[in-house]
Order: sequence, then structure tokens, then C-alpha cells
Amino acid sequence: MAIFIDKDTRIIVQGFTGKIGTFHAQEMIAYGSNVVGGITPGKGGQTHLERPVFNTVKEAVEQAGAEASIVFVPPAYAADSIMEAAEAGIKYCVSITDGIPTQDMMKVKIFLSKFPKEKRMVLTGPNCAGTISPGKSMLGIMPGHIYMPGNVGIVGRSGTLGYEAADQMKALGIGVSTSVGIGGDPINGSSHRDILEKFEQDPETKVVMMIGEIGGPQEVEAGLFAKEHMSKPVVAYIAGLTAPKGRRMGHAGAIISSTGESAAEKVEMLKELGVTIAPTPAAMGETVARVLANL
Repeated sequence: MAIFIDKDTRIIVQGFTGKIGTFHAQEMIAYGSNVVGGITPGKGGQTHLERPVFNTVKEAVEQAGAEASIVFVPPAYAADSIMEAAEAGIKYCVSITDGIPTQDMMKVKIFLSKFPKEKRMVLTGPNCAGTISPGKSMLGIMPGHIYMPGNVGIVGRSGTLGYEAADQMKALGIGVSTSVGIGGDPINGSSHRDILEKFEQDPETKVVMMIGEIGGPQEVEAGLFAKEHMSKPVVAYIAGLTAPKGRRMGHAGAIISSTGESAAEKVEMLKELGVTIAPTPAAMGETVARVLANL
């Protein structure tokens, strides 16, 4: 089992023939992902990386049975690409693109909300590393070799900290069921809470590693969900303990603007909700190992 993607998931790449789309499509294909084609308007009917190019997502769904999409489209056009995927019937979409205007993402959220929940496309990102179910499929830009198949779910706003957690766990002989990057922008498609709900439903996942940072209420909302609805332990690392108030740190959404948004405040709130805290980024793997040992 895995969440969102497995070895059979039929994937398309939006922005397929561009330099970045081509590079990462090659990486996903080499990993074993079931990439069935891609989208570049105006180039439909051509072949790229031995796979068909389509003008629209609708064509890819109808002709190649596409189920999941990854967006490598410039910021000015990325929101339209995400909405096109949703309208065409794509079930899961990862937006790698960063720098999408906030108002554009507000339009995307409103657009997605109009679909019935059972037919609504799940979006992760923008500004994320993607999703990987180790040994099954990779829908992202992460270094696939650092992920070992296993039973720990990872969800994080930071791609590189997600890599670090996976690498530390692999060194300890601990594998990953699925790792999901939700992105570091102020408005993203899915929250920590949304992904925790999916991991709770996944029989393969035994523990969840949640990687957060300063800014916004997402991590604490996820902790509250974990306390009230999850049977599986959650480990968290919150980046930004020394970040000054009012200054953006790396991600567009990483800025302390109100009470409860600093790393220290989030850590204390999560502790009260029963979440196990990794005190430093170097301790993520060993903290997960300790929780697993106590199951």
C-alpha cells in the first residue's frame, strides 16, 4: 500500500518538452514511474522520451488513461495548468512550480472547492518536492535513491528536510511508505492535516514524521487532528527556532505574523497534543527509531 501513487499510477508531465520537465521526466521514468506521456500545447502528436505528447490534459486522460499529473509550468501559467488537470479528471496533481502568485492560488482553491468531494482532485504544492512511494513510483524531483521502502510516512513543507529525514532513517534501517511534500507557499493545495488523514487510513504506515516550520497554523491543526483522530504516533520537527519575527525565512509562507506561529510556540503546543518532538534536524531519524521501538 501507499498513498496517492503506486507502480500502476498512470502519470503525465505538464510542461513535458521543456528543459526542466524533460530532465525530471527522465528521472521519474528511470525510477520506474509509469509515465504515459505529457502535455505541451502546440506539440500534440509528437513523441518525446518515447512517449506521446498531447495538447491538453483532457486528451491525455481520454487517450492514455492519465490519473496523476506533475506540473513544470512557469508561474504565470501554472494555476491554469492545475485547473485544467482538475477539470480533465486527474485524481492527483503535484505542482513543483514555485513563485505562483498568491491570488492565482486563491483562484485554484476556489475552483477545486466547486467539485464534489469524491470527484475533487487532490493537489499538493505548489513549491514542493513532490511525492514518492519508495520502490513503487516517484512523482517529483527528489533523489529517489535515498528512500528505502518501509512503514514511516513523511509529510513536510520543506523538501530538503524531507530528504534529510529519509536519509537518516535509511541509515538506521528504517524505510518510508510514502513521502509527501506539501510546499512552502502561504496557500497550498493540501495541508499537514490532510496528509495525516491519508496516512491514518493507510495500513502500511505505522508512524508519521511531520516536518514543519514557522508561519501559519497548519502544524498545530495537524497535531489536534492527530490527538483526536489518529491511532498512529506522530513525530514532528519544527524548523526556525531562531527566526526573528516579521522576517520571511526561505519559503514564502515562513514568516511569523501572529501568536502561535513561532517554532517555539508550535513545539510547545504539539507537545501538549501528544506529538513526539525531534529537538534538532540531526535527531529526526533517531527520534522516529525510538518511537518505532516503543510500538
